[in-house]
Amino acid sequence: MDLEGIGEGIKGFFDSYELFYTKERLSRYESRDLDIYNLELKEEEGIALRGIKNNKMVFSYTFEKGEKALKSLLENSKELIPFVDEDEDYGFPEQAGSYPVLNIYDTEALGLDDSVKKDMVNTMEGTMKSWDSRIMAVRGCELQEAELEIGIINSRGISVKAKKTIYVITGMCIAKDTDEVSWYDWTWSHRLNDLDVKAFGSEVAEKAVSFLGSNQIDTGIYNGILKPRAACDILGIISGSFLAENLFKDKTRLKGKIGEICFSPKIHITDSGINGLDSFPFDGEGSPSQDNIIVKDGIFTSFLYDTYYGKKYKKSSTGNSIRSGIKDLPRCGIRGIYIEKGVQDISGDLPDGGIIIEELIGTHTANPITGEFSLGAIGHLYKNRQMHPFKEVIFSGNVFELLNHVVEIGNDLKFYGNHGSPSLLIEGMKISGR
Repeated sequence: MDLEGIGEGIKGFFDSYELFYTKERLSRYESRDLDIYNLELKEEEGIALRGIKNNKMVFSYTFEKGEKALKSLLENSKELIPFVDEDEDYGFPEQAGSYPVLNIYDTEALGLDDSVKKDMVNTMEGTMKSWDSRIMAVRGCELQEAELEIGIINSRGISVKAKKTIYVITGMCIAKDTDEVSWYDWTWSHRLNDLDVKAFGSEVAEKAVSFLGSNQIDTGIYNGILKPRAACDILGIISGSFLAENLFKDKTRLKGKIGEICFSPKIHITDSGINGLDSFPFDGEGSPSQDNIIVKDGIFTSFLYDTYYGKKYKKSSTGNSIRSGIKDLPRCGIRGIYIEKGVQDISGDLPDGGIIIEELIGTHTANPITGEFSLGAIGHLYKNRQMHPFKEVIFSGNVFELLNHVVEIGNDLKFYGNHGSPSLLIEGMKISGR
């Protein structure tokens, strides 16, 4: 799409403007009974406009092209301007000097025949089914391929475009013995060759079998390990606390605490525009992506800003403008927030009577401002040198306090979407069981 041409057509109407172009192609391969059960293809292409006139910002989008796109964007904008409020902090970022070079576009994989990708999904399903005789069913074996192209220009000199690919595999195993259990998991990469479908299938099947014979454990205070998936969920509860938008709206417990020890000295947290699912050379309004250290040695060091909230606090953007899609305004958000990994495997540090929490249930019910949570938990109790699976227990507490009780950090960093964490060894986890 000709962004520059459309930009020329709207120049005289606004004091300043931004055009955002996106083209996305999604392919989904689903296996069932060792054959491709479903093959889905989806494409979407569109352009969005943000225009500022007399400190009023309007937003419009269209799936038209060329002159039709220009006409649609301008007509919608003219209708909206009388109904929006003025705000002197509206604005767009300036042209940047340089952008990071990222290896996130897999040209080779895009050129592969569909049969290769179908075979990967079938192999994953076959690995799960053959892992153990107690695996009675396999569901949701999928490979998703997304190709995304984004371009942004604005009246302050920004003109950027880039592409990326995302590959996601998912699967669920159902195991049955005296009881029936299931385990679902997913993983992703920007490059197809980084996904090992056999290893992933084995891990999902092994985990499902490991939960056969699950029972409740005694109510008590336990020392133990949060595995990466559970730790990512915990981090996700409070990730919004680091955003300048929530500082402005008084929705963060970290207000006024820059420079203070807020977490265990073992904790280092970075929000990165070059790691995680949202990694890209630039953010949702064209500012360069970067690594932002927000917790160092347990000390809270900085909030995260987009252009709008940066202007409100007289700070530079940290590259934290995100977009959910062509139909949504950009907003201040986390990009790829993660707890930095340690140097060694901590699984051997689990004490007798300690627990490993693998999965948390109901994280949407936690309070993202105070950090209070009460969640279902699934995992294993380590006792007498054996692992005993447990379920139907409640793990409760406060995320800020929990992360103050981290005594060691593993080297197994894993990203689940935009959140990443290694295993965390934590003291004093409150469990309500039998």
